[in-house]
Amino acid sequence: MTSLAQTILPHLPYLRRFARSLTGRQDSGDAYVASVLETLIADRSAFPSKMPPRSALYRVFLKSWNSVAVNKRAGTIDSADNVMNDRADAADNSLDAITPLPRQAFLLVAMEGFTPGEAANVLDISPAEFEVLLDTAAREIAQQVATDVMIIEDEPLIALDLEGVVKSIGHTVKRVARTKQEAVDAFRATRPGLVLADIQLADGSSGLDAVNEILGEAEVPVIFITAYPEQVLTGLRPEPTFLIPKPFKHETVKAVISQALFFDMKAKNRNKS
Repeated sequence: MTSLAQTILPHLPYLRRFARSLTGRQDSGDAYVASVLETLIADRSAFPSKMPPRSALYRVFLKSWNSVAVNKRAGTIDSADNVMNDRADAADNSLDAITPLPRQAFLLVAMEGFTPGEAANVLDISPAEFEVLLDTAAREIAQQVATDVMIIEDEPLIALDLEGVVKSIGHTVKRVARTKQEAVDAFRATRPGLVLADIQLADGSSGLDAVNEILGEAEVPVIFITAYPEQVLTGLRPEPTFLIPKPFKHETVKAVISQALFFDMKAKNRNKS
């Protein structure tokens, strides 16, 4: 029979990363992880054996985290230990302003790679409740990193739908482009902080070609939203970090926009340090 230690050991590095994101510092995050391990050593039954091991470990951690009153309030990253200092990443500091449960939901999906269904299970809530948390996180993240967005999409109804989603979480749509050349010209004129791009455009040109030309001039996060993901995922060129297949759900677009801007912010902060 596999021991509890053997079961959870492969997942501890990821839990430490998650704890660091919640607290703002590795040493403080490790202190919380150590506390959870001590709990499991004292009471093996506290580990949900019917769940996948990684999900079970995160559930135990978050039940412990959320049982501490100070961790239930926004603006409290690391305040329980009073060890936050200037070395913490700016992106992690911005998470401090996000309500704790939405922050947890966002990090479980964006950083830890859980599906929304898995993350809902970790938090012990319904999928519908989890969607509400992600939507809240998207709007609160937008308050920290609100930006101008350009949409490359030749179908007017889809472009209008995307524009509504973008605006609903606090961003501004600066331009909608229908062709490659329109997209390149619009980017040069507006310099948006995020690009949403389809692949097949109105005049037969390619959104992928438009993005490649744009990225040759500036660094900007790009989300491809396409009915033809196989045209992007070819293995023949650098492939996009963010890809949403059509038809899309509004909740998915909101979550991926938040991910793209969050990780872009972290990358820019690393480049400054």
